[in-house]
Amino acid sequence: MATLETTPPIRPAAAPGNAPAHRDPNVLRWLTAYTASLVGDSVYFLALGWSAQRAAGPAEVGLVMAAGALPRAVLMLGGGVVADRFDPRRVILGSDALRCLLILSVAAAIALTTPALWLLVAVALVFGAVDALFVPAVGALPPRITGPDQLARVTGLRSLAMRLGQIAGPPIGGLAMGLGGPATAFTVAGTLFALSLPLLLSVRIRPLDPPPGDTTPTSSTNRTSARADLVDGLRYIRRHRLLGPLVLVGAVCELGLTGTLNVGMVLLNAERGWGPSGYGLIVACFGAGATVGATLLAVVGRLPRAGLTMAVTLLLGSIGAAAMGLAPTLWSAAVLAALVGLNAGIFGTLDGALVQTTADPAYLGRVTSVVMLTMVGLAPLSYPLVGAAIGTWGAAPVFLACGTLSSLGALHALTSRPVRQAELPRR
Repeated sequence: MATLETTPPIRPAAAPGNAPAHRDPNVLRWLTAYTASLVGDSVYFLALGWSAQRAAGPAEVGLVMAAGALPRAVLMLGGGVVADRFDPRRVILGSDALRCLLILSVAAAIALTTPALWLLVAVALVFGAVDALFVPAVGALPPRITGPDQLARVTGLRSLAMRLGQIAGPPIGGLAMGLGGPATAFTVAGTLFALSLPLLLSVRIRPLDPPPGDTTPTSSTNRTSARADLVDGLRYIRRHRLLGPLVLVGAVCELGLTGTLNVGMVLLNAERGWGPSGYGLIVACFGAGATVGATLLAVVGRLPRAGLTMAVTLLLGSIGAAAMGLAPTLWSAAVLAALVGLNAGIFGTLDGALVQTTADPAYLGRVTSVVMLTMVGLAPLSYPLVGAAIGTWGAAPVFLACGTLSSLGALHALTSRPVRQAELPRR
């Protein structure tokens, strides 16, 4: 593998790890850039959907919105290799620059003429391919901007940034659409990507240090084959006593819960007759719970017995998700959604923090790509299955089955000694 490129080491007075991540200007510059990029993502997807709706019918809208998922899933593992071979900050910079140019070009095209369906599909495909580079690089960057003891807090801050992007993006995109149509919305998205560039340029990168106590040999620096690097990364995950179980547990959780909490929520709400406001309440309660869970780790920085806590919160969240299918009233479903969100927020943040602090930083891009592949590649496969199953048997048995599947992942974590005994670094 090519030698990792880094900028000159940071001065000791401002070295990562000397200050908590939420007070470290270096981390906060990166976090602000990341948040701007996430909000830009949300605005872009809204603009893309409305543009497709104006250009074609409902079926074509679905085609355009789904087009980006294919290159993202297919190229994600390759994106992990790129993130590990090169300075991930440069990969993120290149990705945001490409997305900025792409989206501003689309804005100009739409301002001049009605967008053709082929143009929107092409934009979605290119955007998805760039995302396959961006996502693993984001996962590989934290060990290069902060100390090992702050990685858990950074993971919590990242989760909060994702929530902010989901909350702020649609209203900003909707306002832009109302003021000037899709061209204005695309322009706003491109501007947000552009805003992230100077902030990323100001982020200082430190040389990599292997995690303490990790005796797994690092990747050889004399390899030049990307395929060899990819195989090496997959082998590294499979042989690692903690990363292997963490990736497996995360994949089972995604397969069990993602379809339930997305497609299943909509169909449960329709089955019970709670209406759009009821669905909005359930989603808001889940989001609030997940935000509280992520905030907990962002504030305290470390939870004792992290592996055991992660497994227990996954089990509680899985049981709560199964129980939602039996909820007799809207308010009981909303309370369960808040509890599921709280446990999901804690589980997801701890799982990400353990991956960040356990993996050899030289492999972190490839590890992140495998983790994200389960989310963008495998988990969406459950959507049509969940929808068809609820249409055949109703919501209650499907929620129970999906909750049980996710519970199996939690039980595997509880019976895995490396997971149960996993701890986050102390300051």
